[in-house]
Amino acid sequence: MSMEATLDPPTPSTLSEPTTPTSHEDLESLKKAQTAIQALSPILSHSLPPSLSSARNPAFSLLHHPDVASQITTLLHHPDSGAGDNPLCRWLYDTFQSSDPGLQLVVLRFLPTLAGVYLSRVALRKPLAGFEAVILALYAHETASRGGQAATVNIPDLSHSSIYHETTKSTSKNASTELNLAVISPSLEPHGTVRSTRRARIIGVKMGMCTEMMMMERSRERKKRREREWWGRIPLPWELLQPVLRILGHCLMGPCINNEEAKRVKDVACGACRSLYARAMHDVSPKAILATRSLLRLGKMASNLNDDFDPTELPTDNVLSL
Repeated sequence: MSMEATLDPPTPSTLSEPTTPTSHEDLESLKKAQTAIQALSPILSHSLPPSLSSARNPAFSLLHHPDVASQITTLLHHPDSGAGDNPLCRWLYDTFQSSDPGLQLVVLRFLPTLAGVYLSRVALRKPLAGFEAVILALYAHETASRGGQAATVNIPDLSHSSIYHETTKSTSKNASTELNLAVISPSLEPHGTVRSTRRARIIGVKMGMCTEMMMMERSRERKKRREREWWGRIPLPWELLQPVLRILGHCLMGPCINNEEAKRVKDVACGACRSLYARAMHDVSPKAILATRSLLRLGKMASNLNDDFDPTELPTDNVLSL
């Protein structure tokens, strides 16, 4: 089985929820997913439900379909699963080569099972070209995406003040700061075959890549969600927020007429205050945080009092009399 192991870096995508494709990239991703599902159907022992191909996001549905996962896992444990002409290995290879992040996550879901079966059969000295083709494809993808660079992480230096601490003392950079760069994985060399001396290295990188891609997709998902929220968010400067808070204050603290309409107004006002408080926390606006939090507390206090409570009246209890 001839399989090329050169991959292009994945394009950004989000798989948080099935969404209706609107852009050209979304339509291309939809076509790739439908093609992959059609190719997988004759490989599995049970036919795939039509709802997978007709879903708004077929790759998302395929990733989370329990019956499909069970069938693929069973086939991976089959005695002939790792052969060079194995159709499931061919499908995993071609699906990952599609460079579609959604389909690549489908392949990565079965990576631990594939690696476990492969390592357990290495000692048998049986040809496992199918497994190795998938493994090398993933390794080549990681090698290309790194661009010859090592995977590193910066470790905080406790001898220096963080950006959240004010200090008048100037700290000069010294040679110790350079030691805070930790190498998670050194630079990778391209490999066209899986030799015994390289096997652990290649599979270790492949397993780390699985975690990284999962985290990357989650990060993209959060970024997309923040972008959607940002474009739909109305700017709330203090000049605009002040009258809004006054209106909510009147709704919360006004005399309560004993009827359902007045109570509903107070409930809606409380919900609006909670939303404004969350917004103030997000914007890190001290004045807005203090004002909205005060309204929430006052609204809670008013709800615990009787219906005749009037905040403009002076209290008659605890009054000293001569």
